[in-house]
Order: sequence, then structure tokens, then C-alpha cells
Amino acid sequence: MPREATPSSLREATPRRYLMCAPTHFQVTYSINPWMDPSKPVDLQLAQAQWEDLRDRYRALGHTVELLTPRPDLPDMVFAANGATVVDGRVLGARFAYQERYPEAEAHRDWFRDHGFTEIHEPAHVNEGEGDFAVTASYLLAGRGFRSSPLSHDEAQEFFGRPVIGLDLVDPRYYHLDTALCVLDEAGDEIMYYPGAFSPGSRSVLRRLFPDALTAQEADAAALGLNAVSDGLHVLIPQGATGLFDPLRARGFEPVPMDLSELLKGGGSVKCCTQELRGPG
Repeated sequence: MPREATPSSLREATPRRYLMCAPTHFQVTYSINPWMDPSKPVDLQLAQAQWEDLRDRYRALGHTVELLTPRPDLPDMVFAANGATVVDGRVLGARFAYQERYPEAEAHRDWFRDHGFTEIHEPAHVNEGEGDFAVTASYLLAGRGFRSSPLSHDEAQEFFGRPVIGLDLVDPRYYHLDTALCVLDEAGDEIMYYPGAFSPGSRSVLRRLFPDALTAQEADAAALGLNAVSDGLHVLIPQGATGLFDPLRARGFEPVPMDLSELLKGGGSVKCCTQELRGPG
């Protein structure tokens, strides 16, 4: 049976701590996902304004935003979610699949060392941080198929001591888990996802583990509507994913539409720009 509606008055926004990186040097000069087209010019001023709006919205909602210094040779650093996964103050670093992004991993590790994180693991296997890892109270959901290695799942489980659920991505438009699935309420194991992004077996796993999950339609997924961030009440979501707004409200969440259309040219939106720092540091 579908989940009964939870009044928004019973939802609670939990203060979060996020790591972001300004798009000072953002551009699309190569293509490593289907969204990237180097022939389409980037309006850097607009990208900066859209990113600042997201940063300021987090702060207005009571969250802390830490900043990673952008590097001129790394145009994708704005997509800070890919640089690590942090759970209980423990940092699993990234190892990027494409050489264009290799140095981002070191930049993230340096930031964590400089900001008081002491348990930092440099991975042996390819993973792209919260691009392919999503945290709930019960599980660490882990995407595979386009970027992250299946071997990274065992590595993450051993490091974090949490059960890892591997999920196969089959549509190249949804090359990372965070383009196809969003954790709405970490403590309550609530998620939303787009079934068409996953293999039949992975869809069955998601139905079994999350029978009450909100499932997105293709049009909302294609607007990167699953690349959203929730604090347990507010869901900051790409503004084009209009079909998700009412279903979220029906479950007691408050959708907060965001325009990151310029950053979408790089294949990312709200979540891609946002790494969550869970725990000490």
C-alpha cells in the first residue's frame, strides 16, 4: 500500500553542513557524459549567479556551507558531490573514472585534512563520491554501470561498516546514482527514484527495500529532477521537474525549485553541486 501522507508540520528540517565549490572556472570543453556538448557556449556569469542562489538558499534555510577553492585547470570542480563521501565524520575519498577529473580527488582530500577530518581513506577502486553513494539510516546505496567500479562497493562497506546495496544503472543519461535517486528523509529511509534508470533486478531491489518510495516519471527525470537535496523537509529541486512538486507536497515535503540550467550543460544540478558533510570535522 502507498505511504500515508505525512503533514509538513510533522516533518523537520535538520541543519546540515555542505561543501560546495564556486563555478569560477566552469566550462564545457570535453564530453564525459551525454549532457556535455562542447559546441554549446557556457554563460559563466549566469552559472555563477545560479550557483550563488543555491548557496544562499541553503544558508537561508539554516544550513552551513563550506567552500572548496576552485582550480583553473579543473572546470568540473563545481560538482563537489563527486569528491568524497562522508559518514560519521569518516571520509571515503574519490577516485575518478576520467583523467580530466583525476586531480579533484586530491583537492578534496587536502580540504578534509585542513579542516580537522582525521579518518580519510584514499580508495583503491574507482568511485565518484556522492555521485554514486547515497546514505540512508539503514543502507549505503551504491550505483554502478558507468562510472564507479563494483569493487568500490566492498571497499565502502568495509570502511564505513554499513551494508552497501549495489544498484545497476542502465541509461547513460543517468550516469551517476544521484541523477536517478534522491534520499528525501535519511532517518526515515525515504527516497524517490526514476525506475527507468535501473536494471530490472535493481528495480526489484528498490521496490523490496523501499516499497513506499516516490517514483518519478521520465519527463521529471530528464529535467534532472532526481538530482535534488533534501534536509528532511525542504527539497531543493531543479525547477523543470514540475511533476514532482505535488507528489512531494502530498508527502509533507516542501519543494524549493532551483534554476541551475547553465550548470546542467555539464550534466549536473542541485545535488551534483552539493556534498554533505556528515559528522565531525
